[in-house]
This record gives sequence, C-alpha cells and structure tokens, in this order.
Amino acid sequence: MLHIGLTGGIGCGKSTVVLEFQKIGIPCFVADEVARTYYDDLDFCALIGSTFGNDVLTPDGHVDKARLAQKVFSDRQALLHLGSMIHPRVMADFALWADRQQAPYVIIESAILYEYNLDANLDKIIAVYLEKEERLRRLELRDHATRDQLEARMRNQLSEEEKMQRADFVILNYEGNPRSRQVLLIDQKLKTVKP
Repeated sequence: MLHIGLTGGIGCGKSTVVLEFQKIGIPCFVADEVARTYYDDLDFCALIGSTFGNDVLTPDGHVDKARLAQKVFSDRQALLHLGSMIHPRVMADFALWADRQQAPYVIIESAILYEYNLDANLDKIIAVYLEKEERLRRLELRDHATRDQLEARMRNQLSEEEKMQRADFVILNYEGNPRSRQVLLIDQKLKTVKP
C-alpha cells in the first residue's frame, strides 16, 4: 500500500481536498486532529509545562493552547522543539493506523510535512495551492486572528511555491477549478504506481 502525503500552507483548503479523497473511499489520516488528542493526556501536558514553562498550563493541568502558541510562534527554536515532541508520535500513530487500512493507498494530511522531514518515508506528495491573499482572507474569517498573527504563522512554513516544486502532484484550489476532477485524476495516477 502506498503512503501519500497531502500538504499545503495554512488556509489553502487541505481539509476540503481530504473530503474529496474520502468521498472516493481513500482513508485519510489528519495529523492535526490526532495531535490535538495528545493534549488530553495529562502526562503529555506535564511534559509541555516542564519544557515551555508552567504558565502554558491551565489550573487543571491541561495546556493553554493560546499561550503555548504565543510562545512557539514567536520563537523558532521553541517551535522546532515542540515539533520534535509531537511529530515522531504522529508518524508512529500514522504507521499503526495505515497498517489497519484496506485501500490501494492512504493519505496523511499535514501542513508541515516538508518542514519536519515527515515526507521522508512517504511514497508521493500532493500539494494544495491557493494564493496567499485568499488564504489570509479565509483565515481571518475562520480563526478571528489578525493579519500579523497569521503572517507570523505562515513564516514558519515553507512557501507555497516551494511546496509545489517539491510535490509530485499539485491541486490548484480556487473557484472555477473543480477539486473533485483534480482528485480523480490524481487517484487514477496513484493507482498505477507500484509500492
């Protein structure tokens, strides 16, 4: 079975592309959703507190994600350190999950496949592209964040252009270019690739 990565910058519409693959029966593992569950584990939260300071914890011992985000998105080394605590665990969970699937290929969706070298053991990569201004517009509505906050988060990711150059397939995710047709074409090509 092929292991396929799906990536793209924040706000480019990766979730809608995942839904298109799921509609045609392809199992998809959404890294952010899995990583969020780690914050339910009080031992993991305690590790975060001892690493980044107990001020990132709530009185009941859980992580205050807004405070943690303030710390790591303003300090590149802190962000990398947090990533080193989360991403190996995500990839191990993905491997266990993938072994239980029955499909010609499975997809792991993550905005930061390249940034943390998570693509190293994947067979092919799909990049989702949307121009920056439209991504910012969507994110301002979705996250109720300021443009400065959003651009700070974007600076911690590779540029969309670099992701497109490195990917095996690109989905152009803008109005007038139907996602479903692009997904079906990529699906046909992936089904011809030998593991």
